[in-house]
Amino acid sequence: MKRERGFTLLELMITIVILCVLLGLAIPGFSNWVPNYRLRGAVRDIYSNFQYAKMTAVRDRAGCGVLFDRASDLYRVVSSGPNRTFESTASAVGGDDVVLRTVNFSEYGSGLSYGHGAATVTAATPPGTDWDNEVTFDEDGVMFDSRGMILRPAGGASGGGYVYVQNNRNNTYAAGVWASGVIVMRRWTGTAWQQ
Repeated sequence: MKRERGFTLLELMITIVILCVLLGLAIPGFSNWVPNYRLRGAVRDIYSNFQYAKMTAVRDRAGCGVLFDRASDLYRVVSSGPNRTFESTASAVGGDDVVLRTVNFSEYGSGLSYGHGAATVTAATPPGTDWDNEVTFDEDGVMFDSRGMILRPAGGASGGGYVYVQNNRNNTYAAGVWASGVIVMRRWTGTAWQQ
């Protein structure tokens, strides 16, 4: 008679206990990592959408911009449409402007909103920062022209600005566009802004 080989009940129970202990050690670290991962992902998407708006404006030879609706925790990438005149505002799309993308912070999970979190004003605070606002762009948005230069949504030159996003753990990231059209992303380390 041939003996069957397999796991004994004792071996299976020991394996389950070891897995439970490892999971118990890993879950706290994972739960601290997830909110920061979501925050970083949201601000990287803002950074990418700045790039997308700039490239779309140059490609289509028309205005394209990003408008931030702080009351609704969302933003839109909007093209100026066939008449090449930008008529949208942060809270409403106007005229024949075309919404290319709408991004709501709730898509990243709970806890994301516009804000400074635990960040404070330091000597290294991004230039042009109006610390009373989470969005420092004129008219809560930035517009790119056909040369990739930035304008105010209503027209006219812009000095650039930043948008600050925080999570429920008071961590903060910022994405911005300088007057020269350079797009940047920064992270608050607890004592300073890091690019």
